[in-house]
Amino acid sequence: MGKRYDALLSKVEKGKNYEIDEALNLIKELASAKFDESVEVHIKLNIDPKKTDQTIRTSVLLPNGIGKTKKVLAFVKGEKVQEAQNAGADYIGDQETVEKILKGWMDFDSVIATPDMMPMISKLGKVLGPRGLMPNAKTGTVTMDVERAIKEIKMGKIEIKTDKLGNIHSVIGKVSFDKDKLKENFLALIDAIMKAKPSSVKGQFIKSIYIATTMGPALKLDVVKVLNSLT
Repeated sequence: MGKRYDALLSKVEKGKNYEIDEALNLIKELASAKFDESVEVHIKLNIDPKKTDQTIRTSVLLPNGIGKTKKVLAFVKGEKVQEAQNAGADYIGDQETVEKILKGWMDFDSVIATPDMMPMISKLGKVLGPRGLMPNAKTGTVTMDVERAIKEIKMGKIEIKTDKLGNIHSVIGKVSFDKDKLKENFLALIDAIMKAKPSSVKGQFIKSIYIATTMGPALKLDVVKVLNSLT
């Protein structure tokens, strides 16, 4: 994609910190792939990822979804099976499902579980954990409120998690979304990250924010103006 990418990159002002509205207008203009590209946000945080009390793992319900209906795997039993099915779960997990996943089956986007099912699926940590799919109480995916958890995921709830370098990578929608809907999703994401700021972190929490489409160049945002937009 060399020449195409270079042509797009030439329209990005080098060294500029964009305001969010200007950046969203430009990335929509630059989107030239033959498919509906995702809009991605990449954030560098002022944390020490080696310290467990400074890693971030939370979730946020994006008001306009991400342009994709997620397939939900629910590890539940008893009366919760019917609740999960009624709420729209795509799969109900059991011991056989655990074995399928260990053998490579991954036809799902999110996993929830009731607390009593966690011992059964604990062995999946090494498979689901690196993919950010292991159920966790912090993100609301280990819960007895199965109906709510599934419906929120279907509506656009996403997990927010720092990587090994202290960065967060997230999708906030599709290029085809109206700019205002992308902006709403973006600000909801930033607000959730700010609310998850560890108490041990001092000084500026968000060091940099970049926004891009799947196949396009990244635009650096003005962090101060982004944070001012939250107030």
